[in-house]
Amino acid sequence: MKRMARTQPQLAVALDGTGWHPAAWREPDARPRDLLTAGYWIDLVREAEAGKLDFVTIADSLRLDREPGRLDAVLIASRVAPLTNRIGLVPAAIATHTEPFHLSKAIATLDYVSQGRAGLHVRTTSDVAEARHFGRRTDLTDLAGEAADYVEVLRRLWDSWADDAEIRDVATGRFVDRDKLHYIDFTGRWFTVKGPSITPRPPQGQPIVAADARIGGDLVFVEPHEEGDFADVVVFLDETTTAAVDRKARLDDLAEPPPGTVFTGTPEELADQLAAWDFRGFRLHPAAIPHDLTAIVRGLVPLLQGRGEFRREYETTTLRGHLGLSRPANRYEVA
Repeated sequence: MKRMARTQPQLAVALDGTGWHPAAWREPDARPRDLLTAGYWIDLVREAEAGKLDFVTIADSLRLDREPGRLDAVLIASRVAPLTNRIGLVPAAIATHTEPFHLSKAIATLDYVSQGRAGLHVRTTSDVAEARHFGRRTDLTDLAGEAADYVEVLRRLWDSWADDAEIRDVATGRFVDRDKLHYIDFTGRWFTVKGPSITPRPPQGQPIVAADARIGGDLVFVEPHEEGDFADVVVFLDETTTAAVDRKARLDDLAEPPPGTVFTGTPEELADQLAAWDFRGFRLHPAAIPHDLTAIVRGLVPLLQGRGEFRREYETTTLRGHLGLSRPANRYEVA
């Protein structure tokens, strides 16, 4: 996918526990005791929304790794949705071990609860230990092909109700026009799904799908040296570059960081670097939360706004609107 030069790049943050760095929970301002509370996630997303960011992604996993446990990302998003107003909510889901029918209605429900701000980050896993949680096959091959079919089933199910399928005719007792519900009749290597969905078509028509380039989605998250829509960048931000470098070194001494493109410096230096990279948008991973999330919202964003490189207010109400995407026609209703 070709990069898109924009005068005002789009910005998102990736939320994952106490931050990207595995030692972030040991920071003085971290809140590891609050990780399993709704209030923790509400606070984080509200902070991101205060910065007028396009969306947040909420990480998920099927294994115990950095923290002793985690909450379900889709359920976190649904809890946060009524308490936020404009920011997009993009929880992660593992396509490899979940069923598209169930996830389609979960994301459609999130789109209703958030009034059109739902998205989905589709991920895959080849981890045999995770497969054993489900008693599924362990010969995990062609994960991208399976996930591509998964996304296709999602999209068809979201279109399986016409926008005007609910007629709510009290006189005749007809709540739904059955002629406006469509079988999707999907048959593939991994799934055979008849449909229709049990949830009406979402407010956005099609919630945003973010996925690997091999899978096919509305957004593709990549490293800054690759081709895609949103560049993934881990950020350590402080008032001075020296302070940021020292903080990273201290955390690295406590735990080995995972791979990824890391920026270490000041908000002003990051603003310059984002301008140098030619991307439609950036998904910033706070290395430690709340420190780096606060630095993004209260340090980086005002700098970009002052340069005319980021909006001061939301101009649309849906995630598709934030991303400049129109509401798509229903594939089953096109004349």
